[in-house]
Amino acid sequence: MAEEKKKNLRTPIVCVMGHVDHGKTTLLDQIRGTAIVKGEAGAITQHIGATEVPIDVIVEKCGDKHLADKFIVPGLLFIDTPGHHAFTTLRSRGGSLADLAIVVVDINEGFKPQTIESLNILKRFKTPFIVVTNKIDRIMGWKVHKGESFLSTYKKQTPEVQVLFEQKFYDVVGRLYEQGFSADRFDRVTDFQKTLGVVPISGLTGEGIPDVLMILLGLAQRFLESSLHFDVNGPGIGTVLEVKEEKGLGTTIDVILYDGTLKKGDTVVIGRLGEPIVTKIRALFKPRELSEIRYESRFQPIPEVTAAAGIKISASDIDDALAGATLISVTPETLDEVIEKVKSEIDDVQIQTDTDGVMIKADTIGSLEAMVHEFKKAKIQIQKAEVGDVTKRDVTEASIINDPTHSVILAFSVKVNPDAQELLEETPAVKVFKNDVIYRILDEYQDFVKKQEEELEKLRSDTLTKPGQFKILPGCVFRQSKPAVVGVRILGGVVKNNTDVMLPDGTVVGTVKGLELNGKKISKATVGMEVAMAIDGVTVGRQIKEEDVLYVHIPERDSKVLEFEIFNTLTSDEKETLEKYLAIRRKEKPFWGK
Repeated sequence: MAEEKKKNLRTPIVCVMGHVDHGKTTLLDQIRGTAIVKGEAGAITQHIGATEVPIDVIVEKCGDKHLADKFIVPGLLFIDTPGHHAFTTLRSRGGSLADLAIVVVDINEGFKPQTIESLNILKRFKTPFIVVTNKIDRIMGWKVHKGESFLSTYKKQTPEVQVLFEQKFYDVVGRLYEQGFSADRFDRVTDFQKTLGVVPISGLTGEGIPDVLMILLGLAQRFLESSLHFDVNGPGIGTVLEVKEEKGLGTTIDVILYDGTLKKGDTVVIGRLGEPIVTKIRALFKPRELSEIRYESRFQPIPEVTAAAGIKISASDIDDALAGATLISVTPETLDEVIEKVKSEIDDVQIQTDTDGVMIKADTIGSLEAMVHEFKKAKIQIQKAEVGDVTKRDVTEASIINDPTHSVILAFSVKVNPDAQELLEETPAVKVFKNDVIYRILDEYQDFVKKQEEELEKLRSDTLTKPGQFKILPGCVFRQSKPAVVGVRILGGVVKNNTDVMLPDGTVVGTVKGLELNGKKISKATVGMEVAMAIDGVTVGRQIKEEDVLYVHIPERDSKVLEFEIFNTLTSDEKETLEKYLAIRRKEKPFWGK
């Protein structure tokens, strides 16, 4: 009966999530005994990888051969997702595919923004998961016992190390509570549906790894058995991981098959820009057990494969297949319906969301969705988002945008075509931010925008006429005219040299030609200061007199910027002075400066 049950169950898909460099791939390396992490640029996983771990290997890792009789699942298929927060949407795609998840947290660093995002994704998809607190071997004084269960290695630590561990561990538990999760150490959890299990491990030394595998198998068996049943005769459905050129095979695609069965000779529909690809499978390959599909060099040809599995497919006309797109096997009866379904999925991610904004180019659908998600979350406008390399047309489109912060192309893991590069050299106004790590593109772009805003603000500050108000002090007329020199008190805002001044009735009467404070020349006077002011074009006793209140004359174009663009950056006295000035101007012309 147990054997019959096993035939009807697919391998559970386990999504490994968490903050960059907290040890997700290292954890999988420990399970499969490889060193994939060393092959990643910057040790950061940039695309989804898949590793199938059969039940007998898990049993061996756990050190109990009788476990094979207790579990009916055939093993576990691990998906190693990119770790930093810029892949939120890609994780969402992974989360929607995953039956279970592991959230990896560095016990020494604790929670990071990406950790919280991982938890939010799992909440949204209601995916059962565990948390592993990694890098326990880096706790000061920790004595390593390779490959042992957590409880076994923990008992061998000194009391001082145990106290230090408990402090760090329950800091993580406390943060989980803040996120709305009741959590505890896995061995203290009686109901994993009510309490989140937290497993301390070291991905480097293998300590705690047996516990992780045992709990995942237990969760799969307890909560997923019904959802793991599938129709062996159903259509094969998968996600394209990568398009690769393989010696002797030509172009191939790596795929995670998560439902149904695929056979050699099947007709499949695959997503690409424009009309989907319709082709026949020439050959199917699976990596050897415990091999990671992106790094396997020796594949086994197979006649058919059932979900869930990481596979390689050889077929004609698949050069344009999109990484992240759906692959579905079809019959003549279902062909048209599936083509429409796959096409609509691709069309949905060719995003043109705003009339103005930046341009995004990415190498896969998942990357594109992740970029859009992160930049939208950062409240950055996006005019265009596409899969593919940066082209000459992209540069031309960016060059006609007037806003320098939008005349930008954000390129993730794609090339800049030679003709596009040529045009960029002739078009310095267009900026390209290119990186293989999305959050670095976001950081670099935000730094660029900040610098642009600072430069613009400085330019405005230097050229804009700011609001100013002053009063001519009694008994402080030092010269009546050519120019008149009077003592004044600045009542609000700022008064600079070479600015025109205006009476309360709106008449412009003269120009400030000099300012002195305690006998020293100054370029500007601010609120509260009492200074000597030279005013050209007026005569004291005619246009102006003692105790008159005058205003700096602000040109209409400057008043618009002050009122509608940078009002919140003004000081309180500048705001008050500007409002008084505008009231004077709008007494006779209600729409002045609007």
